[in-house]
Amino acid sequence: MKNFKKSSLYESSFITNIKRYRNYKDRNKKDFSPTRLNLGTIELIIPRHFGFCFGVENALEIIHKAIEENPNRKIYLLSEIIHNPLVNEDLKAKGIKFIFNTEGIQNIDWAELNKNDVIVIPAFGTTLEIENKINQLELSKYVYDTTCPFVVKVWSKAEVLGKQGYTIVVHGKYNHEETRATFSHSKQYAPTIIIRDIEEVKVLCDFILNENFNDKSGLEKFYKYFENKYSEGFDPIKHLTKLAVVNQTTMLATETKEISEYIKATLIKKYGEDNINKHFADTRDTLCYATHHNQKSIIEVLKSDADFAIVIGGYNSSNTTHIVELCEKKLPTYFISSEKNLISKTIIKHFDIHKAVEIETHNFIPNKERLKIILTSGASCPDSLINKVLERLLSFFPNIKFSDNIENMLI
Repeated sequence: MKNFKKSSLYESSFITNIKRYRNYKDRNKKDFSPTRLNLGTIELIIPRHFGFCFGVENALEIIHKAIEENPNRKIYLLSEIIHNPLVNEDLKAKGIKFIFNTEGIQNIDWAELNKNDVIVIPAFGTTLEIENKINQLELSKYVYDTTCPFVVKVWSKAEVLGKQGYTIVVHGKYNHEETRATFSHSKQYAPTIIIRDIEEVKVLCDFILNENFNDKSGLEKFYKYFENKYSEGFDPIKHLTKLAVVNQTTMLATETKEISEYIKATLIKKYGEDNINKHFADTRDTLCYATHHNQKSIIEVLKSDADFAIVIGGYNSSNTTHIVELCEKKLPTYFISSEKNLISKTIIKHFDIHKAVEIETHNFIPNKERLKIILTSGASCPDSLINKVLERLLSFFPNIKFSDNIENMLI
């Protein structure tokens, strides 16, 4: 496994040591049981896997290499390197400018760049349209590509399936940078459509079973419902007969599986069990291993009784949002971006993923003699930030028992 150079900004003695300890005890990563720590009046429950993933560490190593190798050049990021405000603010403080925001709106005109400037492609990848623009303007001399290898793997999978005659169904969030990039790459090899969730898949499958596509109004309904989510020239009559599913790597694994199974069942209903291999590619899940491990770890953690969970990450982080979704089905869950959200022992400011707004909750800590608290984060959250949240949380409690030796606190 590759060892990355880590900035001291992102590491912490305690949280990083928990990871090192678990990796030492479980080198093959087969034990998904959480780390349970006895802190006296608090039992802290931490998932087996959390925080920076391979793709994030890879991206940060590449961009810091770009900074070191180009001290006298302007450096431009196409958009946020990852979805974490601490990391992106750190890069801005180093003088790096962001050409696009996360929604794809351009903040810096291409005319401001010249051939000696450095361009960095973020971990989510970028679209072929933007790649072509960079090449057309002859700005490709100093390009550093931090695209996550697992994202590239999805693009390769879509290419192979497209060349086999499949229409690609991308399970993802349409406006997410990674999904926009995957859609751009996929559509050059195959008709492609983006599906957000099971409800949209049900609509798609209703169209598949509908024999009235030759009716003009039926086609109009399809194009209106999936507006801006299908590739140019997409013809539902031709292109919904042979399907394969890939996904944005940070989506819920269970949701992708449900979507795939629903599509397969629909195609069996239309073409018969004996013919399904001609109409559906039974692809393996294209989630990255880190997303899979993080989600599996959370599912394991939620088997424990706990009073509440704190999930740390950028509010626009897809993988973090899905962790929140899993947690809040079981117990009160507070999605925060930093230790500053812990206003006091009685007030927490946190993000409501359903309303997409930050709200305040009072008396979030139950009045109990001994508390059980789940603490975790998304794949783009540095250990140092998790540590700051933990320190802030523990500051509300007197008589906390804390040791630098993790084994002394293990339950």
